[in-house]
Amino acid sequence: MDYKDYYKSLGVAKTATLDEIKKQYRAMARQTHPDVNSSDKGAAAKFAEISEAYEVLSDTEKRKKYDSLGSEWDQYQNTDQSSHFDWNKYASGSSSSQGSPSGGEGFNDDDMSEFFRNLFGGGRSGQSRGSDLKAELTISLEEAYAGGVKHLSVGNQTIRLTLKPGIWDHQTIKIVGKGSPGTPGHPAGDLYLTFLLSPHPDYVLDGVDLYRTIPVSLYAAMLGASLEVATISGKFRVRIPPGTKSGVVFKLKGKGFPHYGKPGTHGDLYLKARVDLPAHLTGDEKALFGQLAALRNEKVEGAPT
Repeated sequence: MDYKDYYKSLGVAKTATLDEIKKQYRAMARQTHPDVNSSDKGAAAKFAEISEAYEVLSDTEKRKKYDSLGSEWDQYQNTDQSSHFDWNKYASGSSSSQGSPSGGEGFNDDDMSEFFRNLFGGGRSGQSRGSDLKAELTISLEEAYAGGVKHLSVGNQTIRLTLKPGIWDHQTIKIVGKGSPGTPGHPAGDLYLTFLLSPHPDYVLDGVDLYRTIPVSLYAAMLGASLEVATISGKFRVRIPPGTKSGVVFKLKGKGFPHYGKPGTHGDLYLKARVDLPAHLTGDEKALFGQLAALRNEKVEGAPT
């Protein structure tokens, strides 16, 4: 059985840092992954080789055991097929994988070399902690604003979630212990849940500020009014000054979207006025508008004479 030089397989120095090892693995994995090199018959073997090397060198405990083998490998080579070589002081019953950063889906126990199995007592099949899972949950703006209880089905489990007000689009939270189950006596993995906010027909969310357009009648815009506006934050009275034009924005401080994790604090709510013209005028209404036009010396069409 040949000694595996994992540092050589990855093309890194024995003093390489974890970041250097990860960077080198990602680069080599992209070049050798079987899905990318389907025409290269040797790609799968090379990918397995560098993945095994990364499995060891990216894990602090495995790397320490591998490095400690050192000169004792000569002892193994000088024995009659290692009959007196004690693998037990290097082997462990389980492995705690760091995972492949470039999608090592094709790397499994069958890809592990005999050297790896002797040194660590098995491959990923001995992994004790369950793997992490990822999931997405789509919620409405109102649900994100108010928070509350939601139920999520992941695999064969239903998870009850208590959401804090103010969840933002694509926010990811970690739910400990809700990933894949571990081997008996060991913890499950974690669940990473990403929230997706559904587009809202009336509101635009920018950070913690909310924006909405409100209709204002021509009469209220011309003469002024006090309008009651129903919003996601509640009902508010908005003072419309005389002569208000379309596009004027009214700011309601502290009536916007909640700050996540900061109860009682909110962004601002901005209400943009849209002046609506009256439709389907009666004869009397047309006459009155005609009189108004005459008072301003404006020539208009459609007014009764």
